[in-house]
Amino acid sequence: MQPSNIASQVHHENINQVFRSYYQLTKPRIIPLLLIETAASMWVAAQGHPNLLLVLVTLIGGWLAAASAQVINCVYDRDIDYDMERTRDRPIPSGRIQVRDALIFAGLLALSSFTLLAGFANLLAACLAMAGIVVYIGVYTHWLKRSSPQNIVIGGAAGAIPPMVGWAAVTGHIGWAAWIFFAIVFVWTPPHFWALAILIKDDYAKVNVPMLPVIVGNEETAKQIWLYTILLVPVTLLMVCPTEACGWLYGLLALLLGGLFLQKAYDLKQCPCDRDLARGVFKYSIFYMMLLSAAMVVDSLPVTRYTVQALVGFLGGTFIS
Repeated sequence: MQPSNIASQVHHENINQVFRSYYQLTKPRIIPLLLIETAASMWVAAQGHPNLLLVLVTLIGGWLAAASAQVINCVYDRDIDYDMERTRDRPIPSGRIQVRDALIFAGLLALSSFTLLAGFANLLAACLAMAGIVVYIGVYTHWLKRSSPQNIVIGGAAGAIPPMVGWAAVTGHIGWAAWIFFAIVFVWTPPHFWALAILIKDDYAKVNVPMLPVIVGNEETAKQIWLYTILLVPVTLLMVCPTEACGWLYGLLALLLGGLFLQKAYDLKQCPCDRDLARGVFKYSIFYMMLLSAAMVVDSLPVTRYTVQALVGFLGGTFIS
């Protein structure tokens, strides 16, 4: 891919602008949620007693891997980024960073991630982080994004890998709970991303990217968001039963958060062209995953488990007497 409509090279005025441009290249607003999922997985895997140094190292390694994937994505999508108003000022289409330099940067980020995770966590965690890069670039960005309206469904697997990295870093293997966390993020991704796609449908249509709202319209997209959200709620409860990775406090919070998500998705289904409702679903989906991850962490803490068991015992004794 050699787009001809990319801006000529723009020189930075000082070192701070250079750092800022390379930082922007990593799409930093996308990564924190991935790290929250990773940390939550580590807390659950360690049953509330994670090695904090290991957590820190794994999060740094995860950030490096995710940043590498985003940089390569910026290189690959530089042509459509130039054509869309909201992305034209990104470092590559604006000419602030050249493709060769961006690829070198991405390679250094990936190498640093693998070295850090393999050296301080384990080889499985490092390989999973690299697999996330491969799936995001090879499956989503290269294969599906410009060819199928189901791009985000299958390609969303890349965003579901970070919890598995965290689990592997703690345990050295991938347990059933890690696969369920993967499934949670996998099912959550379509309603999250399609709500955003409704908001920027015109941008995608302009550059011929077949996002679902462009191909089937807002009404069918809102219906799909609703169906995926219905599926999401029972999937989140699999962390309680049968795996027992999380307790009933998490289960109750998952039901509460899922109920709110269902309400917002249903409202959008009723009025699929309401941009405010679509924006509300998108924003809530982010808070939903953050709060669901936080619920896992709180539930995993020994003091929480002890308090819940004591409360259940007290209530059971009260009803029996």
